[in-house]
Formats: sequence, C-alpha cells, structure tokens
Amino acid sequence: MILFAIFQKFCLVIMKVTLVVSDLSGGGSVRAFLLAQVLKKLNYIVEIVGFLFGKEIYAIPPNGIKIVSIPGKNYPDFLSSSRQLLQNIDGDIIYAVKPKPTSFGLSLLKKFSSRRPLLLDMDDWELSWHGGFDWNYRPKIKQFARDIFKKDGALRFPDHPLYLQWMEKLVHQADAVTIDTQFLKERFGGVYLPNGKDTSLFNPHKYDPQVSRERYALCGYRVLMFPGAPRPHKGVEDVLMALDKLNQPDLRLVIVGGSPYDDYDDRLIEKWGRWIIKLPKSPVEVMPEIVAAAHVVVVPQRDTVIARAQFPLKLTDGMAMAKPVLSTRVGDIPEILSDTGYIVDPASPDAIAETIQLIFQDLDSANERGAKARERCVEKYSTETMAATLSEIIVSL
Repeated sequence: MILFAIFQKFCLVIMKVTLVVSDLSGGGSVRAFLLAQVLKKLNYIVEIVGFLFGKEIYAIPPNGIKIVSIPGKNYPDFLSSSRQLLQNIDGDIIYAVKPKPTSFGLSLLKKFSSRRPLLLDMDDWELSWHGGFDWNYRPKIKQFARDIFKKDGALRFPDHPLYLQWMEKLVHQADAVTIDTQFLKERFGGVYLPNGKDTSLFNPHKYDPQVSRERYALCGYRVLMFPGAPRPHKGVEDVLMALDKLNQPDLRLVIVGGSPYDDYDDRLIEKWGRWIIKLPKSPVEVMPEIVAAAHVVVVPQRDTVIARAQFPLKLTDGMAMAKPVLSTRVGDIPEILSDTGYIVDPASPDAIAETIQLIFQDLDSANERGAKARERCVEKYSTETMAATLSEIIVSL
C-alpha cells in the first residue's frame, strides 16, 4: 500500500510516457501497443513515436493510443528523419522498444540531452534474426567500401546487424530494462515483464463460440487457430503436415492476419490450401471474438534461437479465452503453460497429429484444461500483473 501511494504521488509529477519504436511496419509495434495499454492502466498519457520503413503500420493500434509515424530512411537521409523523431520524444519518461539504433540509440541521445529517465524493453534477441551467435561482419576492403558508399549499401541501413551489436553493448546505459523470456534475462539481465493479455477484454464468458463461427464462416469445421503472422520458426508447416496425416475433411487451420514480410503465406496456401482459412488482420478489440471461434489454439514453435528468445503472444490469446492450447517444448513455453496446455516436441507433425486426435476425442476434458489455462493467465500473464510490475520499476527510477 505504501509503494502504491508513492506511485500515485509520483504520477502527479510524471504524466507522459513516450514509447519509441524502431519500425511501426514491423512486428515490434505489437509489443509497443501492449506496453501502451499497460501504461494507460497506470494513468499515464501515452504516445508512440516511431519510424515507418514499410507501407503501413504492421498491427492495428488499440483505441485511444496516439501514434506519430515518421518515414524511415537509410543513411544519409536517416539523419534528418532522426532529428524529426527526436523532436517528438517529449515524454517525462522515455521507453525504447528493442535495442536498435532507430529506437534505443536515439532514445539514449534524448536521455543524455534532456536528463529524462530511459527504459528499454526487449522482447526478442535482435541478432537471432541474422544468425545469432554465428553472425559476424568481416568484409574485405572492397566490400566494406560498397557497403558504405553504394546507394543500397548494407551499412546504410540504420539497423544493420553490426549496429545492433554496438547497441547491445550499451544496454546497461538504460535506467531499467524489461524482458519477456528467461533467454533474454540470462543474456541481458532486466526485470521480467511477460506478454500479458487484457483478461477483461479477452473473456470467454462475453462471447458465444457458435455465433463467432457463424460470423466468420467457420461453421461445420473443427477449428485449429493460429492467431498471428506465420514465419518459418513458428512451425505452422508442422500443423499442416499433421493435417495431411490425419486427412479429416472437417479440420481447418485458421490463420488470422498473415505475414506482411514476404510471400510465405502464399507458399503455405499453394501447398496446403485445402486445410487453410485465412482471416484478415483485426484490431485487438475484435480478436477475442475471433479467438472464441477456435476449438484449439496452436502455437507450434520450432526449436530455433529466434523462438527461444520469444514469448509467443498467441499463447495468452488462447489461455485468456480458455481454449485448449497445443504448443511445443521450446524456450519458456513449458513454464508459461505448465500443466494447463498440450505440449509436444518441436518439429514433430506426428506428435501434433496424435494430440489433435486426443483433444477432439474428449473435447470436454480439453476445455476443462483450457479453463485452468485462463486461471493461470489471469494470475500470471494479465495486463494487471504487468501494470503492478511496471509501476514498481518506474518508482525505482
């Protein structure tokens, strides 16, 4: 109670948080939107400022969150874009999302020039996307010159892996660091702030699954749902191979949103189109109604360094909505689900097929397990739990 009273008094002075996002057209915006919702619960004014390197914002922002997007450019034009972004970082607290030059790097400059506290959030190991432990940059002189001086030279990209390595060495300059996996904690330290869910919004008692299936043309199907963007490390192919093995005509994998990065969705549909139903991306306020239509939520991560560093948001989609969740033994997933989900070895279509059979043979029992998953989500992975942790971090500043 004393700590909360101090926090309330603190909020009278510090009223605004600026979240700084490296690329609003990338997946990092999803975590930023979640942090914004949590900060609003703590009665802060919240604004998200970030570059837009793609054509549009990756995810649909929640209601009531102000977004300032600035066109993302490569060097040397990046310098003028940076000045524009720095001018928009006007919060009493700066919260950088991802240790990238385009977010954390510029936030450090603002911290040192304004003496404002800086938090850094890490929900990925950024170098894992470039080979992880095996990545290095050792070009010959000619290649180095091309990377710098050519119009499309690699080092003109502000978030080149070399610059990411430099940023990792500056993580300790943040006043506090939040992370969402044990992998990141072991590598960088920080305070555990999981990918929570607004369990009052994601509440299964507010939705009728049959009505949702009718609304999204899913009647007559046993619905396996992947409520996100497929990527190779997310293991969606393993579910589709499992459906080939089962060969039961009423089973469908529903993908919500799809990948904005490449033609991976199209390749999946080309090979396994008979099993796939694709729904368009939707705002977070609509997602509970969509997830309600699922019989099972599948999160079949493969065992890669990318996946080990992540806390899949789709887990808490299913848990909060009391759905049976089928996932794999990768990273923190066994700890997150504990005994409330169905866990198999990664990259094992046979085990996935067997577990799908097991779930539908006794769907009542599976739904009971789903109800326990919701209880666990409310206790450990809700936005209320995130807010309590974040308030303690801010008070410590």
